[in-house]
Amino acid sequence: MIWGRLLGVIFGYLLGGFIGGLIGYFIGSQLDRQVHFIPGISRAAQIQTTFFSATFSVMGHLCKADGRVTQQEIEMARSIMRQLQLNPDQTRQAQRFFTAGKSADFSLEQTLQGLRQACRFQPVLLRNFVEIQLLAAYADGHVDPAERQILESICLHLGFSQADFVQLEQAVKAHVHAASQQARGGMELSDAYAILGVSEQASDAEVKKAYRRQMSQHHPDKLVSKGLPEEMMKLAVEKSQEIQKAYEVIQNARKGH
Repeated sequence: MIWGRLLGVIFGYLLGGFIGGLIGYFIGSQLDRQVHFIPGISRAAQIQTTFFSATFSVMGHLCKADGRVTQQEIEMARSIMRQLQLNPDQTRQAQRFFTAGKSADFSLEQTLQGLRQACRFQPVLLRNFVEIQLLAAYADGHVDPAERQILESICLHLGFSQADFVQLEQAVKAHVHAASQQARGGMELSDAYAILGVSEQASDAEVKKAYRRQMSQHHPDKLVSKGLPEEMMKLAVEKSQEIQKAYEVIQNARKGH
């Protein structure tokens, strides 16, 4: 079968021109050995393929925002790949997409258009995509102006408002801070509110509503059914556990525990 190679060349060319096409051909060849591609490939498979490739190519582009990719940023990308528990083949594919994203002729707009089109009925997946990019950007503890500009452009092209971006950024910053605090005894109350996306003045009903909304948006089973690649499952599981923990922290604080 040649459908994997054909789709790989087309998608690879869009990502990185002629070189991207060669990379796409190679990746497609690997897929052809594992999957029987047929005309009319399932929508779920299209979403998964597009989401996976866009995640790492855009991540590479983001890391190159200031003109160079530091060793720290490379280690960050590798860390995310390890966190996703990718197998060797998946890791090599992710690395190739990351490299394609660093290319001078990489088209961020074209890649995001493809992602938005693939996920046009699954806005929750687009939200998860932005969260992953924010997580990558904050891996070194801060976001420089060039990275911020790209992140805002990502949100714009995917249909998120500036207010949405601010809320997502606050939640990711809280996640990063909460992760650093876990070893010291647990999640701070301020981080818990930020993770749920509500203020400390929110009523109990508002907190519960935010908790249910966040769980609905990040529940692993729901995300996979919507097209999230199974490789991303680990992040979804950790996110849902974090949301559960945040809700418990707020509940205990309000009960005076």
